[in-house]
Amino acid sequence: MEKVTTRVFGEIGVEEEKVITFPGGIVGFPDLRRFKLIYDEDKGSNVGIRWLQSIDEPMFAIPVMDPLLVKPDYNPVVDDELLKEIGELNEENLLVLVSVNVPIDLNNISVNLQAPFVINAETRKAVQVIVENEEYTTKFLIYDIIKKKD
Repeated sequence: MEKVTTRVFGEIGVEEEKVITFPGGIVGFPDLRRFKLIYDEDKGSNVGIRWLQSIDEPMFAIPVMDPLLVKPDYNPVVDDELLKEIGELNEENLLVLVSVNVPIDLNNISVNLQAPFVINAETRKAVQVIVENEEYTTKFLIYDIIKKKD
């Protein structure tokens, strides 16, 4: 097991079989390809915010969440060609996450619905895609939605 010292989580163990690989990197960071999905294991993986922690650059981690928690009708159309390199997707192995932007003023917390991370849970391969749909913005405000769920 590889050990990585991170900025957010301190030293973590990384089991190679749990590493999520982005063959083309992520938007803005093409050299960051290996990530570990971190969440509160006591609460399970279906909790609100999780983290994509870079293994290649331990100081880099992105807060992410399931977009359906804040936008139940989220269903972006993605060109199959963009997903080809991560393997065949189905309901059981598909995981879609979006990045969370947490500003100083929590009233402006938002998610980026325009650039989701699409992960094949079987192959552990992933891709970040840009959705060509005006309905999905880079700053979809979620504070009021989260507050209503509490």
